[in-house]
Amino acid sequence: MEKEITGVMVYYYQVCHRKLWYFYHEIQMEQNSDQVKIGKLLDENAYSRDDKHINIDNVINIDYIRTKKVLHELKKSRKIEEASILQVKYYLYYLLKKGAIGITAKIDYPLLKQSVEVSLSEEDVVEIEKILANITKIIKEEIPPPFRKMAICKACAYHDLCFI
Repeated sequence: MEKEITGVMVYYYQVCHRKLWYFYHEIQMEQNSDQVKIGKLLDENAYSRDDKHINIDNVINIDYIRTKKVLHELKKSRKIEEASILQVKYYLYYLLKKGAIGITAKIDYPLLKQSVEVSLSEEDVVEIEKILANITKIIKEEIPPPFRKMAICKACAYHDLCFI
């Protein structure tokens, strides 16, 4: 059975195709990652008055919605901001395909006391559709994409798996 492409998968596509492949194939290393544990603690403690984790179709998981038509995504740092923006644009794209019009988003960095506004353009829709096609190609491969050493590898939950 094929799984839907999730927001996390779109994020991983931007970060590392190999990580995306592992995640899709249920080879998950996040439970051992200190970085992931820190992110979960941040998620549990930040914005505690808001309704959080709005799961839609097990495809997108919105961290919280505070004001009408503005969804929020929490991130601990801006290190991989491009991937975070793409993930949130995918949320907006997914909601648009469901008929939700005029939705915008914010990426909140509570530790930095900063936020970034995100909206979805027609160009973004075209780009996301190309990315979804690329994700489908990657996850259908029988083996993971070749290893490419990147600066983010040191902090990655899959580090040990890739460096064996």
